[in-house]
Amino acid sequence: MYERAEAALKASGIADRVLREGDTAPAFALPDALGRTVRLTDLLRQGPVIVSFYRGQWCPFCNLELRGLQRALVEVDAAGASLVAISPNTPDVSRETVEKLELEFPVLSDRDNLVAKQFNLVYEMTEENVDMYKAIDRDVGEMNGTGKWELPIPATYVVDGERTIRYAFIDLNHRRRAEPSEVAAVAARLTG
Repeated sequence: MYERAEAALKASGIADRVLREGDTAPAFALPDALGRTVRLTDLLRQGPVIVSFYRGQWCPFCNLELRGLQRALVEVDAAGASLVAISPNTPDVSRETVEKLELEFPVLSDRDNLVAKQFNLVYEMTEENVDMYKAIDRDVGEMNGTGKWELPIPATYVVDGERTIRYAFIDLNHRRRAEPSEVAAVAARLTG
């Protein structure tokens, strides 16, 4: 099923539309798990920003990635960079994620994938995937607060002070993610 979903994404041409290295990152402002607004422009005043888009709390691969990012946070801080994770989950679901995984970086709620759409990352889940997740009681549309079964392709970006994307990891196979220490090293090179 995962291979069929990946093939459908590939056939859609979405990989040709996503933002890549050299593109300008959209300036965004999103609520964190406590409802505070986090702005990319504010974070960039402190240094490069690592932006990680993930599918949601219900995704075990996303949770593994978030844990890996938490472990790399010392390296991120040492690089003078900031880290944010973004999903379409509601702030309440994001708060549960922060508490469950003991995350010390902002986890932002992108209602209706508005920011992910600006990065050209959003796709509609296949009917087969929707049926499978419903069968195991994972109502993605409800967790996202929209009823829509739309997700961002998992992607990790490093953005510099001019909002230029200096690193982009996008893989249509949601089981493959950027190596957190590699991403932190990219951020360190921008400040070193």
